[in-house]
Amino acid sequence: MQAIFITGATGYIGTRLTKLLLDRGHHVIALVRKGSEHKVPAGAEVMVGNPFDAQTFQQYIPAACVFVQLLGVPHPSPKKAKQFKEIDLRSVKASADAAAAAGVLHFVYVSVAMAPSKLMQAYQQVRKEGEKYCLSKTFNCTFIRPWYVLGPGHWWPVTLLPFYGLAEIVPAWRKKARTMALVTINQVLNILVNVTENESLPLRILEVKDIRNPVFKKSAPVRTLQEKPSYL
Repeated sequence: MQAIFITGATGYIGTRLTKLLLDRGHHVIALVRKGSEHKVPAGAEVMVGNPFDAQTFQQYIPAACVFVQLLGVPHPSPKKAKQFKEIDLRSVKASADAAAAAGVLHFVYVSVAMAPSKLMQAYQQVRKEGEKYCLSKTFNCTFIRPWYVLGPGHWWPVTLLPFYGLAEIVPAWRKKARTMALVTINQVLNILVNVTENESLPLRILEVKDIRNPVFKKSAPVRTLQEKPSYL
């Protein structure tokens, strides 16, 4: 099966994705900083390195593998603008450099929805710069652009569901609301599994509507996690 190299494998999405990929028979290689080895799900190959320095981990990346970039600041908020540059942007640049040096064919980057938002402008700008940097390399790119991912410990946005319902009947709000709609952790995991298992393209951008309703040439059913309430 496919070799998949993951940064952020001990995080909110990364831990769940690693388990799913292992269950499906893939060879998962997880990049972690020293001291976090025990956080990686059992069965994955653990590689210790500095995610901000490509030279410390590029030798561990198999040529022609799929590289999944998940490392980033948890719980993004307007107060974390400095951290976005110091962590999110630095890490994606180091990952892109390492992936290019290793001869990776497909680079998957979990970005963010780009509909204009004054509240999260700094976060969007950093992710936009990250995408641009990836495109400067020779590998195929897939950018996945959720807005907010609902899941355990991340349920507060369900209070916004009445607003989304109202936006559907107000034409001036509808397009932006759909672009910034909520997605579940299972939907994000499903799209990540699909893009790693399907043939890559020079550039594929998956917006919220694509995360909710993915369409791929090959069928790849995913065993989803029972972690969402019945009203979603």
